[in-house]
Amino acid sequence: MSRDRYVDFLRAWAILLVVLGHWLITGLVRHPDGEITAPELLATVPWTQWLTLGFQIMPLFFLAGGHAAAGSWARARAAGGSVTGWVGQRAVRLLLPTAVYSGLVLLAVGVCSALGVDRATLALVGWAMAMQFWFLPVYLLLSALTPVLYSLHERWGLRVPVGMGVAGLSVGLLVAAGDASSRGSGVEAIEAIEAIGALNYLLVWGVVYQLGLCWRDGLLGGDGETAPRARGRAVVMAVGGAAGFALLVGPGPFPVSLILVTGEELSNTDPPSAAMLAWSLAQVGVALLVAPVVRRGLERARVRRAVRVLGAGSMALYLWHMLPVLIVAAAFYLTGIAPEPRYGSAGWWALRVPWLLVLGGVLVGVVRALRPVERALAAVEVRVRPGAGIRGAAAWRMWAGLGVSVWALTYFAGHGFAYGGEFPVWPAVGLALGVATLCVAFPRRDEGDGGSDRSDGTDADDNDGGAEDQESGRAEVGRG
Repeated sequence: MSRDRYVDFLRAWAILLVVLGHWLITGLVRHPDGEITAPELLATVPWTQWLTLGFQIMPLFFLAGGHAAAGSWARARAAGGSVTGWVGQRAVRLLLPTAVYSGLVLLAVGVCSALGVDRATLALVGWAMAMQFWFLPVYLLLSALTPVLYSLHERWGLRVPVGMGVAGLSVGLLVAAGDASSRGSGVEAIEAIEAIGALNYLLVWGVVYQLGLCWRDGLLGGDGETAPRARGRAVVMAVGGAAGFALLVGPGPFPVSLILVTGEELSNTDPPSAAMLAWSLAQVGVALLVAPVVRRGLERARVRRAVRVLGAGSMALYLWHMLPVLIVAAAFYLTGIAPEPRYGSAGWWALRVPWLLVLGGVLVGVVRALRPVERALAAVEVRVRPGAGIRGAAAWRMWAGLGVSVWALTYFAGHGFAYGGEFPVWPAVGLALGVATLCVAFPRRDEGDGGSDRSDGTDADDNDGGAEDQESGRAEVGRG
């Protein structure tokens, strides 16, 4: 199967909107005593919650990730690779840059804590630098489940995401009902509801991921006789998902915001709700419907080049895009240089344009400065990446390292890097041990194993990497 440039475009478009969305809703205020705070825009200016319908683009990450994973696992399996080897290769590729990022942030947290930086400020900065981490443990778990999900896909096709969707909808409605009935109840009742709701991290995002598997194998797109039926399915998802979202948000109990808002009794993201599921289906349907038009645009060399640049650097963009906010805060807000119209006013919105431009310029500098680190990480990955056929004791070490890493990332996603203004000792140790176990638990690959490793997805087929991406930097978030 030839490379589908549209999948590359979806990744690039998604990472661009993630970065712009986070920057847009981040507003700083300098108080007369010099304190800098970041009021929550979605809570302070409620109408801005409607903007999240355009900026909540994570379904495209999971759709593209499922598409790539289907091809990657099919090739690895055909080449005789093991589940452990394939999962381990993908985990190392994602966790190495994440570990470097986390290590540097944690080092800064430790230094600032030792210097007596205000605990509230440290907690806020630590949260900002980890706000994107929720995606990582979910994606790692779905990657680990891919061989099972693909086997189910081969047997039952579209019935798999339909079944997962029904389960996710049921969990979402159960959480909504339980939340309403548990108000004023004890801690145990609330914790039980949260535990049930956590299932939707895998069910809701798993639906979109599974649809990516179906898309890659022609059930949601293609040429010839399958095209009319695929378009019909895309229309059903787009219209049905949008209608379902309107019902769940209008007369239903769910908020319109697709990003967590402080003070909301229900959230569409923590955990993913029935409304998030509906909107994700609508977004997938629209993405499939506009694919032919976008593919024609991607025939232009300049457009392809822009997509390739964004795609190749998207891991760095995803991890580091909040650092420019701290740099700009120090340069313009601590010094009092930045103009400060009333928060949320017309003047404040007008200044969003230079705000985004300045942050974009700083981020370009950050990404360029990271190029030597990314090249070093690429070299390290080649040396420590597990072989495709790993089995036995090494397999147990891989799963143990992955499990500890997922636990640590889950903590950072929920608490940030400095919860309560304190250094997170055990999560930091857990991430270090987990990644180290993944990287040192395997024997050095022999020369004959190289071909099977590349079937993991560093070739150009099925949008699973490729030489052109590797020249520019690390594999992108969501790459299979």
